[in-house]
Amino acid sequence: MTKPDQSFDVLIVGAGQAGGNAAIALRQAGFEGSIALAGDEPDAPYERPPLSKEYLSGEKPAERLALRPLHFWADKGVELKLGHAITRVDAEARTATDSLGHVYGWQHLIWATGGSPRPLPVKGADLDGIHSIRNRADVDALKVELPVAERIAVIGGGYIGLEAAAVLTKLGKKVTVLEAMDRVLARVTAEPVSRFFEDLHRSHGVDIRLGVTVDHLVGTNKGAVSGVMLKDGTQIDCELVIVGIGIIPAVAPLAAAGAKVGNGVEVDEFCRTSLEGVYAIGDCAAHENAFADGARIRLESVQNANDQARVVAAAITGNAAPYHAVPWFWSNQYDLRLQTVGLSTGYDATVLRGDVAARAFSLVYLKEGRVIALDCVGAVKDYVQGRALVEKGVKADPAKLADTSILLKDLAQ
Repeated sequence: MTKPDQSFDVLIVGAGQAGGNAAIALRQAGFEGSIALAGDEPDAPYERPPLSKEYLSGEKPAERLALRPLHFWADKGVELKLGHAITRVDAEARTATDSLGHVYGWQHLIWATGGSPRPLPVKGADLDGIHSIRNRADVDALKVELPVAERIAVIGGGYIGLEAAAVLTKLGKKVTVLEAMDRVLARVTAEPVSRFFEDLHRSHGVDIRLGVTVDHLVGTNKGAVSGVMLKDGTQIDCELVIVGIGIIPAVAPLAAAGAKVGNGVEVDEFCRTSLEGVYAIGDCAAHENAFADGARIRLESVQNANDQARVVAAAITGNAAPYHAVPWFWSNQYDLRLQTVGLSTGYDATVLRGDVAARAFSLVYLKEGRVIALDCVGAVKDYVQGRALVEKGVKADPAKLADTSILLKDLAQ
């Protein structure tokens, strides 16, 4: 058995939003043992949501992304082990080994590695000028190339793709969004919200192509991307490509150690994996969610990362309480904010509340008469008050939901 170079009471693997908040939550819960935070990036924990928004646009500098000032981690007794990925876990010996061969012992292991961008599985995907938006280095590399790029193709019409398209359009770029499905945001919203955002982007000059499939990427004789060739033979000329087609959960070392893994590493209501002493939180953790009718899902959101961090901290400090948090998300595009509360998966009816033309409306999702989610555009009050409807699973009269003279909080009574 390899003797650890160092040992910690808690080793947190992944120094992103989830991992950083796990360390914070442990100290807030009164945990006094030793904590190490290991991450493959050279940076201390920082916020991820601004990467495709204010950081890409230049409105928010790198120092303002920090989750906490650098001195905070030392002040709280959190040892940072940055710049090297954890590549091996031995659950029986309770050790973890990084890419340089350093071995760390642990009593509790919190896996918070998130995921890596799903690569585009076509010829030419290795050309220069192909980018993803997952970490700060991704965006830094993209920003270096932006000054010499006028035409940009965004592959994927999800949150990341549309947020990037909005920023790049405001920077004066000619942007084409390529989406394989018949509408943008198809996996997370209903058609009225999708069509609203398609119209919004087109009104700003974005070329949105729906129901298209990428055949291959075209390159110059110098190895740089020069276009996207679609299956129908259409070529979209461009100098840069941004790929936003989801992530692959980063759980290979846990799987190799024997953890139960499906779409992410599977955890129970206390975020415990099938390995003794090993927890998982954030984007990589597949959990049974009450707001998805108990289905096992992964939630890629700051809310989930923060809430699961607190669940693990409570479990480790002897105050275990199951994860039960209403999911929420947001997306900034141009001067508008889409705010979502709940999970719309499996809805069987929707109610439109407000005025789409006035860019102030909510779409309420129902399942068997219960309110399960709301998408709110320019309707902060609906978003705030609608949370109680989702949390309580209120059965509400659709006519009253549609009536903006009736406050949602009154329907939650």
